[in-house]
Amino acid sequence: MRKILFLWCISIVYISNAHSQILEPVKWSYSVKKTSGTTAIIYIKATIDKGWHLYSQTPSDGGPTATQFTFFTSKSFSKIGKTIEPKPITKFEPAFFMEISYFENSVIFQQKVMLLAKDVVIKCNVEFMACNDKKCLPPSVKEFSVPIRR
Repeated sequence: MRKILFLWCISIVYISNAHSQILEPVKWSYSVKKTSGTTAIIYIKATIDKGWHLYSQTPSDGGPTATQFTFFTSKSFSKIGKTIEPKPITKFEPAFFMEISYFENSVIFQQKVMLLAKDVVIKCNVEFMACNDKKCLPPSVKEFSVPIRR
């Protein structure tokens, strides 16, 4: 009887853990390349699980949430221009009944910055939405900090 009760408890724990796993089809990383003594480019990479899409920064009214980067204001750096992205895939997406621009597999966004101090920590949020052919996840926000030494 104890054996059956023990196996039953283990089964319940295993099943509840399997159902409570959070989907994270997009993983974020970054790197920095100094282009001069006072400028640098931040490379922000999204690695996207097979079968999933990450949407472009170009918004579509009535479509999915566009990827958006928010750099926190600081006296130690300033942005130069907008965050750049490569050319996305643009196709009609039945879920939204419209043409949508998105990325598959991986994408690298770039932001050029002017360094105004010796040691700089650039803080940024990225808001994004991921979908596959069956469902869309609610928009997510990831925060990261990029340290740069001049």
